Amino acid sequence: MAKKTAIKLSKRDIQTLENLAGMANRVVAQAKRKKDPAVDIPVRALSNVCFNDRKRIIEMGKRTSQRQLFNLSQAKSFMQTMLVASGTKQLIEQGKTTSIRGLYYLLKHTIAGVKEETFDEQGDCDPIIEDCEVLLECLREELHLYAQKRGDMVGEIVLTDKGDEIDCSRMGSGGYGIPSIVEPDVIQFKKCSAKFVLHVEKDTVWQRFNEDKFWSKHHCILTHGAGQPPRGVRRLLYRLHNELNLPIYCLLDNDPWGYYIYSVIKQGSINLAFESQRMAIPDAKFLGLRSIDFVRCKLSDSVKISLNDQDRKRAKQIAEYPWFIKKKAWQKEIETMLDNGFKLEVEALTNRDISFVTEQYVPQRLQEGNFLD
Repeated sequence: MAKKTAIKLSKRDIQTLENLAGMANRVVAQAKRKKDPAVDIPVRALSNVCFNDRKRIIEMGKRTSQRQLFNLSQAKSFMQTMLVASGTKQLIEQGKTTSIRGLYYLLKHTIAGVKEETFDEQGDCDPIIEDCEVLLECLREELHLYAQKRGDMVGEIVLTDKGDEIDCSRMGSGGYGIPSIVEPDVIQFKKCSAKFVLHVEKDTVWQRFNEDKFWSKHHCILTHGAGQPPRGVRRLLYRLHNELNLPIYCLLDNDPWGYYIYSVIKQGSINLAFESQRMAIPDAKFLGLRSIDFVRCKLSDSVKISLNDQDRKRAKQIAEYPWFIKKKAWQKEIETMLDNGFKLEVEALTNRDISFVTEQYVPQRLQEGNFLD
């Protein structure tokens, strides 16, 4: 029989295992005292989220919801919580990672003595994983779980990814695919001559910037998140900003969705409020697209996309966010879009010229320092 290779755990792995053991020990201690085993899950809802004006990020409040074993309405979710914790402990101890889909299948089975499944579908497992994150004060990635990879990077940086050296200035037309897990024990920055990071919303825009070698001409790093950036992209942006002191500029669509993406990058998201300190980038700047760009860039009426009722409702909600409500420039921006009655995609700049966005629009905004904060 082949001898098993000893698994070398990182400091964070050791800490995560201690958190898992601590949770299990508390449940066992309750049972030994003949008390109803229970765990207190922090509430992941807008009602338990606040904006820290000093830190300029979203933070989770202190409200919790108890999950008990001997409560008929909570017994299954308690069991599922213990299963997810046990499954992630197994992954860490084996030095392996899996997708959230993989964990679902790893834990899915028929409960002995009954015909009921531990998890009926993926949608039953995902919220439990998020509960475990806040309960254990660990990122999903630190539990050795990853989501679907979305996002690419190219530019003047050399890094190592699990020991492999990668020069992001020599990645061809496809770029470096940003993985879901980008923690320091996986990815280390080796050399960087970039002056800033330009994050664009979609891969189609990213392709234009990459083909035009914008990152080489302007000495930067170029990233995208395929729309709403996944956690791996957000964590990488955070690390580039905080570890390499690189400014983060966001080129997003002129619509409520683009505004929201910027909000998530800058202040954090409600679902991940417990991890804003390791994801949010309060100093990120909104470079564009702006509501005034239709006139300023002399665009054709044909690029207008009419706002629908949902767009208007969402824009008004965003205007009421605590981190936007006191900012006159943002209030004017949203009001102008609503008054215009239409939204614009970054690709609309192609109406002027195929490379207008890379050769004129962004360079001019960077030179002028014309951003929204």
